[in-house]
Amino acid sequence: MKALRIYAGPKARRHIEQNGLRPADIGVVPGAAGGPKGLILGALDRFIFGDWLAQTTHPVHLVGASIGAWRMATACLNDPAAGFTRLEHDYIHQHYELQPGQKRPTADFVSEQFGQSLKEFYGGRVHEVLQHPRYKLHIVTSRGRHMLGREHKLATPLGYFGAFLTNSLHRKAMGAWLERVVFSTPDTQLPFATSDYRTRQVDLSEDNFKLALQASCSIPFVLRSVHNVPGGPPGAYWDGGITDYHLHLNYANEVLAGAEGAEGTAGGAGLVLYPHFQKSVVPGWLDKGLKWRHKATHFLDNMVLLAPDPEWIKKLPNAKLPDRTDFVRYGPDLQARVKAWSAATAASAQLAEEWQAWLARPDLGQLSAL
Repeated sequence: MKALRIYAGPKARRHIEQNGLRPADIGVVPGAAGGPKGLILGALDRFIFGDWLAQTTHPVHLVGASIGAWRMATACLNDPAAGFTRLEHDYIHQHYELQPGQKRPTADFVSEQFGQSLKEFYGGRVHEVLQHPRYKLHIVTSRGRHMLGREHKLATPLGYFGAFLTNSLHRKAMGAWLERVVFSTPDTQLPFATSDYRTRQVDLSEDNFKLALQASCSIPFVLRSVHNVPGGPPGAYWDGGITDYHLHLNYANEVLAGAEGAEGTAGGAGLVLYPHFQKSVVPGWLDKGLKWRHKATHFLDNMVLLAPDPEWIKKLPNAKLPDRTDFVRYGPDLQARVKAWSAATAASAQLAEEWQAWLARPDLGQLSAL
């Protein structure tokens, strides 16, 4: 059974029909939020960053939220393939011991443990990320405003309820509660337009890198927010997936057309290569139940999206991708969860093998509309 599905926006398809697909054509790689689901992309990440994109010299923008931010930051390490292998291992083996009578670990405990994990993972290596000669990193976070400006046991749930109601009416109106704050490689333009949603950009530094990355991974009520990230506006910062769950951003815009690595400077097409765990690119975390917002828009016209075939997914343990419900499913049985997740990640090697084979002999018949 085929594992990989390849989807392309209309502009991306026309480019591939006329020119094929080269590493130099890629201007942006996004990394979605989605927790353990991102584990299924490990083999693709190792091939794309450790081999395929390594063949070029042009700049590439890496945009990530939550686990996608962790993945994109890992791509900026000197040995990305080894980094992705360690990320996969560390994520699979994470475990939070429960105290007697506890049903779930406290947000304070999870935040403390996760922060320590990031410190150990990037310890002494932040400069590799910030000074990468080609990759321009953009870590997406969600900063609370007004009632959500500080984390509070009563105000925070009420604030998110208000954000949910507002977002149901109009996504842009949710900016009254939360704004997108992107921490970027210094002196780097965002590779997408920002008229869709309230946005700020802040330079990444040694001082704020780990805090920004932890904030981007801080799921509300599961982890604590990160307050007052250095260099950014004051307040509480949460998971970047809240504002930008799957990074449905306006890449098909003159911003990318004029960015580094686009057609005029690197000979490429400024395409977006998106290793994703599903076909739909959902705008925000609060849009998960709003199916009418799951359709592709002109924002994605220059995108090539790689995703596992839904039928292939049914062959994985529990007939699904790894996800956060597995923490409840397996409870304290760490070894059972590790076995299931390890089996899924081992199977994902087929995704990378099929993508590599397609690049060697592109078959337009395998390109589906995004």
